[in-house]
Amino acid sequence: MTSLLHLDSSADRSGDSVSRELTALFAETWRAEHGRAGDRCRYRDLAADPVPPLDTAYCTLGRRLERNGLPSPADIDAWIRSPAEEREWALTRPLITELLAADTVVIGAPMYNFSVSALLKAWIDRVGLPGVFTHPDTGKSLLHATRVVVITTRGGSYGPGTPQEAWDFQTPYLRAYFGKQGVAEENIHFVSAELTMAAVVPHLAHQQPLAVNSLASAREEVTALAAARLPVGRTTV
Repeated sequence: MTSLLHLDSSADRSGDSVSRELTALFAETWRAEHGRAGDRCRYRDLAADPVPPLDTAYCTLGRRLERNGLPSPADIDAWIRSPAEEREWALTRPLITELLAADTVVIGAPMYNFSVSALLKAWIDRVGLPGVFTHPDTGKSLLHATRVVVITTRGGSYGPGTPQEAWDFQTPYLRAYFGKQGVAEENIHFVSAELTMAAVVPHLAHQQPLAVNSLASAREEVTALAAARLPVGRTTV
């Protein structure tokens, strides 16, 4: 069955968040397209329920796993040596489980200070426990066939050919992260809505028509990606 993991990482829960608007559009379209299977949609609001930052026990457990050949998630309990490590694994396991269960992951990723929000970074750090996305027998990534759709929103303009293109540490970072975790390059999609602050910041007011066009294009791309069906017979390695 198909399943969706829907993540929001905007700190703004007032209703004004463009990234939240676009991820909601994706999820709504995905559910409509997949019918009853659309019930398999897991939502995580990283602002309402923040992922705790890593601590010493997490790092100690991670190093132990690396020294011992990266045991599979099912075997990690056997490598825990303290209540603190047990607590860290209890915080981490549900996040990894729901990511592995998803055929499609949609992430709302507003740009904060040229990169991702601390809320999203905390989730990325925690699910990145060594070895959890590697098949214990084949060594292949369990995320290879997972489709990741990242919806980025930026107050200014950072797209290809713009003066601030080199200031975008958000898209390259997320592409590298999911690629390193084994997601196939063709399964990583980015949709961007730019100049979201044009209606707010006076010096960007002249860019409002571009902002309107960017948001309209983003909505079209989001709808198309959400409506696209995965290949029949998709399996994990």
